[in-house]
Amino acid sequence: MPVELGSALAFPDVRRATEDGLLAYGGDLRPERLLLAYRQGVFPWPTRGMPLLWFSPDPRFVLPLDQVHVGRSLRKQVRRGGFEIRVDTAFAQVIDACRRARRPGQRGTWITAEMARSYTTLHTLGHAHSIECWVEGALVGGLYGVAVGNAFCGESMFAERPDASKLAFATLLGQLLAWGFDFVDCQVHTEHLERFGAAEMPREAFLRRLERAREGPARVGRWSLELDPISAVDRLPGG
Repeated sequence: MPVELGSALAFPDVRRATEDGLLAYGGDLRPERLLLAYRQGVFPWPTRGMPLLWFSPDPRFVLPLDQVHVGRSLRKQVRRGGFEIRVDTAFAQVIDACRRARRPGQRGTWITAEMARSYTTLHTLGHAHSIECWVEGALVGGLYGVAVGNAFCGESMFAERPDASKLAFATLLGQLLAWGFDFVDCQVHTEHLERFGAAEMPREAFLRRLERAREGPARVGRWSLELDPISAVDRLPGG
């Protein structure tokens, strides 16, 4: 049964989660609690009209960086250029665009105003990051997430032009691989991320992998790309 959280910074054992992954409810979104959640394989997923909900699903949807697949068409698009990828230059704009993005089968958004403020604070503290696609000075796509050791926990993405989020994501994957990251936590299944090579992983296997990853060197602070998109994508397997 889900556990009600109090003011203490603690989560129950994730193995107590319900069949659909619901572990706990209540609590708050202060940075310390969010960081603890990600380190334990837990993430918030607010639902309108309900207390704050916390999930740890089984199976987990994970993209190991040594199993990435970037198709030929996207690689060709990267080589054609005409766009710029930046990191951590417009976090608030990215999370706001993700809030406003329309998604098939969903009414409204789980990214509440409180969540946006909390993740922006995490960004200010150097734990949350935005990867952005720009065209002619306009932000046209991107994503954001939280780094935990050498794991990147993806949260949401948006695209206002075709493939803009894919270009940002592919560049991020190559850069993460160059930095020695192990995997991207995609949380739950999407066809979009499945095309990149993400697959379901039993929660126990995910937790073991996360335990190793969170001991990796932390890259706290503002990120900057060390690879251009072509070099980043060329590092990736698949294609």
